Amino acid sequence: MSEEKYVVCQCQGGWGKHILFTAFLQVVQKAHPDRKIIAVVAWPELFASLPFVHRVFPLGQTQYFYSTYIEGRDTIIYAQEPYFATSHVTKTHPLIETWCMIYGLTYKGEQPVIKINAEQKKAIRSFYEPRIENKPFLLIHTNGGMYNSERPYSWARDLPFDVACKVANHFKKSHFIMQVTRQVCPKIPDVFVRNEPLSNTELAGIVELTDKRLLIDSSLQHVSCAFGLPATVCWNATSPVIFGHKIHDNIVAKEKPKKDLPGAYFFDYSFDQNENEFPYEDEDVSNIFNIDQIIDSLEKQSNEPKKGFG
Repeated sequence: MSEEKYVVCQCQGGWGKHILFTAFLQVVQKAHPDRKIIAVVAWPELFASLPFVHRVFPLGQTQYFYSTYIEGRDTIIYAQEPYFATSHVTKTHPLIETWCMIYGLTYKGEQPVIKINAEQKKAIRSFYEPRIENKPFLLIHTNGGMYNSERPYSWARDLPFDVACKVANHFKKSHFIMQVTRQVCPKIPDVFVRNEPLSNTELAGIVELTDKRLLIDSSLQHVSCAFGLPATVCWNATSPVIFGHKIHDNIVAKEKPKKDLPGAYFFDYSFDQNENEFPYEDEDVSNIFNIDQIIDSLEKQSNEPKKGFG
């Protein structure tokens, strides 16, 4: 038997979930300092530069994995899906903490981490800094999900377009404003729009350049947390308890009337193709948030982390 000891940790799903996974891996490292962490993930570029990860494999590209890391080895496997754990389904604990509870690990507030190397930062800055023109940089992330989605709007997660436009109008004289969205989604007038597919590294690098951030429950709010940057995050149908971060100002939409959801199993609202789940009666989506509350939050926002960073 090889003397090397391993912990194989698997994650599948979206990029935001993988950013949270970096916090879980730090807990694993502290619990098993004598073991090398092998990460099997859907977004390997996020883990390649992390010092606590020994090897990273893309899901589905694990040739000779069993004979190398499992057969005849002292190996622990952490590959269960936390989305189906009781504390996640019942929305009582943050996802990172649920991940730890599954394996009896102690969570002590470990946070997500993203590493961008110097050459990557230089390339990102060389593109954006000439456009910013020495103004404060406000990022508005209006629509989440995969770039190839054909849906222009998901009420359960996306920022209502009228809300985004009102925020942009308030700040456009004093700030350089960028909207991050998808190609099928509406563009905020008179702002710089990135709606073409961008690499995860570039998306993260954009967040690191910003002075103010208006985000939704999608990957960029996790990126913002990983950099220690507070954001104003709007929550429609998803829960800041399980997906949110204390560093952010989490603004929850207008309370939803009680409604039976025939298609709901372990979760209430789905992210996409969910028009039949819309809970408000004759309600314009632009009215589910208090625009004054959002603008006030952004006005007060700074790059100094709030107490209780987490």
